[in-house]
Amino acid sequence: MSKRPAIPFDAEPPLPGETAPAFPRVSVPKGEALWVFGYGSLMWDPGFPHLDAVTARLWGYHRAFCVWSHRYRGTPEAPGLVLGLKPGGSCVGRAFRVRKADEAPVIDYLYRREMLTGVYRPGFHNAAINGERRRVLAFVADPHHVQYAGRLSEKQAARVIAQSCGQRGPNADYLSNTVAHLDALGINDGPLHLLQQDVQKLCARQTKTNLAKTKGT
Repeated sequence: MSKRPAIPFDAEPPLPGETAPAFPRVSVPKGEALWVFGYGSLMWDPGFPHLDAVTARLWGYHRAFCVWSHRYRGTPEAPGLVLGLKPGGSCVGRAFRVRKADEAPVIDYLYRREMLTGVYRPGFHNAAINGERRRVLAFVADPHHVQYAGRLSEKQAARVIAQSCGQRGPNADYLSNTVAHLDALGINDGPLHLLQQDVQKLCARQTKTNLAKTKGT
């Protein structure tokens, strides 16, 4: 049987000191299909072939801005925040079922996409899909990694997001885009909506302050 070609993904080289050591590849449990759980951009931009895409609830973890971003939504000097999975509660997202022949290329693609710095830990976790319990592959934030920001309070996270900007634009845009996509998919995430409200207030306050400074010069 010929080897499946790699799934394209244009990953930028890591910043100095951020390259992660090779992490062992996960193996799909014997006799089970590969389901991939997405809680952030994977939900609307998976980038890999799949047979099904359905709403799913992952148990034991919740969606949070708990990972420092030194490039796309911040800088090494002023890092922003991006999504990760933190222990506790549950998370509604999207699960993608992968055909058997595509399992190896999909896992390889996900490692190139998610594991550049090693801030996530891939593994299989329990989820509810179509009323049934399934094991899904999810990338959980590593609380021992230098990029882990899960100990920030909500107010601290809001201040970081309101002030940070990286190669892909303001951190606040990343939050608002995430909330908009969740709304479009019919996924209600109350904490993120509250976080967005706090960030919008902080951004409006900063804009008002900047205008006052401009008029005063």
